[in-house]
Amino acid sequence: MSLSRIIDLLAPLRPASGPFIVGVTGSVAAGKSTFAQALADQLAAGGGRIELACTDGFLHPNAVLEARGALGRKGAPDTYDHAALRAALTAVRSGPAQFPAYSHVVYDIDPALTRTIAAPDALIIEGLTLRHPDTGPAGLLDALIYLDADEADLERWYVARFLELWEAAEHDPASFYARFRHMTREQTDGLARMVWRDVNLKNLHDHIIHARARADLVVAKAGDHSIASVSRP
Repeated sequence: MSLSRIIDLLAPLRPASGPFIVGVTGSVAAGKSTFAQALADQLAAGGGRIELACTDGFLHPNAVLEARGALGRKGAPDTYDHAALRAALTAVRSGPAQFPAYSHVVYDIDPALTRTIAAPDALIIEGLTLRHPDTGPAGLLDALIYLDADEADLERWYVARFLELWEAAEHDPASFYARFRHMTREQTDGLARMVWRDVNLKNLHDHIIHARARADLVVAKAGDHSIASVSRP
């Protein structure tokens, strides 16, 4: 199914006035950022100003998570500043709002990447914590898309991304992944699979997957990241 068809299915959920706020959620490594960008491009082709944001920017900084003993559970619901996320999504409907950003290279919030977004025609926000009960009323989003995929594919995609960041860190000592450069590729692969199993898969089973039943559309992805099907939960 094409993105244009997905937009057609979302159209009845668009408010009569103000920004159309669409959430994209799903597991770590499901391809949320890529899908959100493609969806934004498709919407922009129809005219209007489209903005993108990510809930990762609302993670508590590493220093806060470390003090709380939660750094190893980054991505779980309690590692997000839900009040700040609610405030930003509320404010952007009528005026400028601050959307902080996260760097996967340094593995932390990067204040230099904070953006001001002011009442766009549509805002696509992607991330792990959308429609979790702690994020407040469902009215914060006009629509929610859940990206679904086989867990074996999710693990494969996660490990591939981890190894890419590890390889890129060879010449970037500021990268979070530089600390793993002393490891062999096989050791790094094993580390990535351990993190997937103990952190990301657990988060998927315990928290993220419950958003699927609350979503307006479920987009199932094939092993090559293509869209296999679109359905309502």
